[in-house]
Amino acid sequence: MVSRAKPAGNAGTPVFAILLPLLCVTAFAVLIVTRPEVPHGDADAAMLNSVLLWNSIMPRSMLALIAGAALGLSGTLLQRVLRNPIADASTLGIAAGAELVMTAAMGFSPLLIGFSREMAAFGGGLAAVAIVLALSWRRGLDPVTVALSGLIVSLIASALSVTLILSRGEYAMSIYIWGAGSLSQQDWNGALSLGPRLILGFAAALLLVRPLRILALDDSGARSLGLALHSTRLAIIALAVWLAASVISEVGVISFVGLAAPAIARLAGARSTGKLMLTAPLMGAGLLFLTDCLTQILGPGFTDLAPTGAATALLGGPLLLCLLPSVHSVSAVAAQSTAALNRLAKPLLALGALFIALALIFAVVLTLGPAEDGWHVATGSLLTDLLPFRLPRTIVAAGAGAMLAAAGFIMQRVTGNPIASPEVLGVSSGAGAGLTVALFLFGFPSPIIMLLAMALGALTAFLAMIAISARAQFSPERMLLAGVGIGAFAMAIVTMVLAKGDMRGYILLTWLSGSTNRAGAFEAWTAIISLVVMTAPLPFLSRWLTILPLGAGPSRAAGLHVGVSRLALAILAALMTAIASFLVGPLSLTGLIAPHLARLAGFRAPGHQLTASLLFGAGVLMAADWLSRVVIYPYQVPVGLFAALIGGPYLIWLLSRKEVQQ
Repeated sequence: MVSRAKPAGNAGTPVFAILLPLLCVTAFAVLIVTRPEVPHGDADAAMLNSVLLWNSIMPRSMLALIAGAALGLSGTLLQRVLRNPIADASTLGIAAGAELVMTAAMGFSPLLIGFSREMAAFGGGLAAVAIVLALSWRRGLDPVTVALSGLIVSLIASALSVTLILSRGEYAMSIYIWGAGSLSQQDWNGALSLGPRLILGFAAALLLVRPLRILALDDSGARSLGLALHSTRLAIIALAVWLAASVISEVGVISFVGLAAPAIARLAGARSTGKLMLTAPLMGAGLLFLTDCLTQILGPGFTDLAPTGAATALLGGPLLLCLLPSVHSVSAVAAQSTAALNRLAKPLLALGALFIALALIFAVVLTLGPAEDGWHVATGSLLTDLLPFRLPRTIVAAGAGAMLAAAGFIMQRVTGNPIASPEVLGVSSGAGAGLTVALFLFGFPSPIIMLLAMALGALTAFLAMIAISARAQFSPERMLLAGVGIGAFAMAIVTMVLAKGDMRGYILLTWLSGSTNRAGAFEAWTAIISLVVMTAPLPFLSRWLTILPLGAGPSRAAGLHVGVSRLALAILAALMTAIASFLVGPLSLTGLIAPHLARLAGFRAPGHQLTASLLFGAGVLMAADWLSRVVIYPYQVPVGLFAALIGGPYLIWLLSRKEVQQ
């Protein structure tokens, strides 16, 4: 058996070692032959074509090779030191943290950032990965916990970045376009600046080969060989972050090259630490070079099809899904317990109290607010004047929060996973991809077309997640990573349109922020009618919601048609997610925290838990919307930011628990 497996590995080695360079050479040759030129006719045209070749195409190609190699080396270091095959700057929040600090610095002090772009990116990336590692430390840097922690950090950092961009107007929008990762060059300065950093980083990495080999053992084995475990890990992670930050500060965010390069190197036969350190940078260089050539070849005229960073982001989702079998989690999501924390003796009475609390929140949100001379409670004619502005957005927030809560409740019951939600499983991102396709096809579609496209995108994402995770018997770890992969792919589609910088991009940016300050009668009635129509069938489906968490086998034994029931509930959850995301954006995490709050409050029966989830979801988003109005009055912050800042810490706390109650 061993003799048969060994030749197979060797046979695969030359294929991957030769195929990528061959594709790179072919793509570059096509680019040189088909590149646009200024029409010939005089000496000036010939000079311009020479300038385009030697001051744009050639330095750009060299920069792609250098940046790809740096990212490939960075990803290899992170994966080896964390023993995690899905670690890179994108999945660990490093890119999002660096982009946040760069956006803040460029938005508020563009002259200062010119002197310290690299340090700003390095500081943001290092802070982000420090948070991720702190969150996952108690679980021994478990790969799935690390990935989820990276998702949380990236979500919050992205929400803050979008808020800063919206607050700074057109100038900051140009920052976002730059942040999408464009390799366009007008001289050799970029390549000359990044090249020495790659050489220094590679030299430092060679000195760390032996510690990396020792770190491949478990922690006790590494300590027994005399390795200073924590300081060595910190040094290797700092080097990896510096390499990634150097690329980000020079060209913007180039997503998932650091994830793909080591994976391709392993397919090419590299197994040992030394071989990976040599092969992965070459694969990263070839991958980014090939992608950049294709974006230039497929783009019209002198423009690119998309920024190279946005194009490489499309690799992330499929690659994460392909790497799922190699991810082994110790206990990212512990087995669910059926024991109640504090089962309520009188759940109906508690639901009544929750309803009264929600009514009080509704009254406070409508009447209480700041003014130039202090806080006021609006009554009488003042309340009448304010209602046309406050009432629609309050109804939108409440309705969207309730629908997200119901969608999260359904997803958790269908999958049997207590951390399932529209945001975590990529369903909200799928809705965004649907909206992006609608904007691309129709230019400026009507709200009805937007809703239909978002519903189709959300349903596609949810069904894809179910199909992928079903192969692993709905393992919570594989399901969550599948959701992260689907979400990454969907958001890459959104980023490609955002980077165009036109009005469609601004529409997507506003949607990402989750702003309700433009909510009117249409949005309010959409929220009310959708909530009533979508939640009305759920009481009649309580049997499905009770049995499905037990698994496919017990559900079939109880006479339940598992496929039909899952499909019907998936359609309901996707529709509610799409409508809620249309109203308040994809960042809130309300679909995760509302069902958990209902369980923590002691509601155990599916019907009681669903009702409590609806009330909690409505209350959380109403409170977030009110905070978005008052926290920096007279300015407003998108409600999605506050909802993410509420939901993110809750998910952090949830991951830090030793077990997750179901």
